[in-house]
Amino acid sequence: MEKQVIILLGKSGSGKGTQAELLKEKLGFAHVVSGDLLRARAKKTDFTGKKLADVLKNGGLAPMAVIFKLWLDRIERLFNKKSTKGFILDGNPRRINEAYLIDEVFGWYDIKNLKVVLIDISDEDAIFRMGKRKLCSNKKCGNIIPFNDETKDLLKCPKCGRKLIARNDDRDPGAVSKRLEWFKTDVQPIVDYYKETGRLHVIDGIGTIDEIFNRVQESIK
Repeated sequence: MEKQVIILLGKSGSGKGTQAELLKEKLGFAHVVSGDLLRARAKKTDFTGKKLADVLKNGGLAPMAVIFKLWLDRIERLFNKKSTKGFILDGNPRRINEAYLIDEVFGWYDIKNLKVVLIDISDEDAIFRMGKRKLCSNKKCGNIIPFNDETKDLLKCPKCGRKLIARNDDRDPGAVSKRLEWFKTDVQPIVDYYKETGRLHVIDGIGTIDEIFNRVQESIK
């Protein structure tokens, strides 16, 4: 059976991380999260690790060369596993050049079945959700809890049981505005590219987690 690639795009607060986890459970695909790869690399004490830690701390974007080195190594390891049915990408591409590189990478592995799902929400909804979502206080867990009717009363992390706290950067108007502006300037060209190449599926990001997940599944059939 041919391996498949699913790319999830959306503004901060759109719930793409939650949907990626559900797809992982449903399809048995490998979940490749760029943020996790970067945070793990930043823990090393060499030059790149220290500089990357500083970049992430200040809300910057890692250089494309660094992220793609980590990303490609991860894809190679997963591709060589017989159990890998496909890939779910969350957090990549972040720039249009990364979209081109992703096409080259999966072309190298002879994977042609690539679908892109944009979970569409307004700026107003993104701001509201970011201000309400929570983070597990256990740094080793780092589980992010999206805000909705099912999670609004949660006080403890469903994964590890530790206390949930607010994310400081989600309460910072400047940081929130920066993320939304970044989506318009950097991510929108990616959305346009996938639309032009006939691989983009846009779904409504308003509703319960299950309702949105059903839309995601319908879009990738």
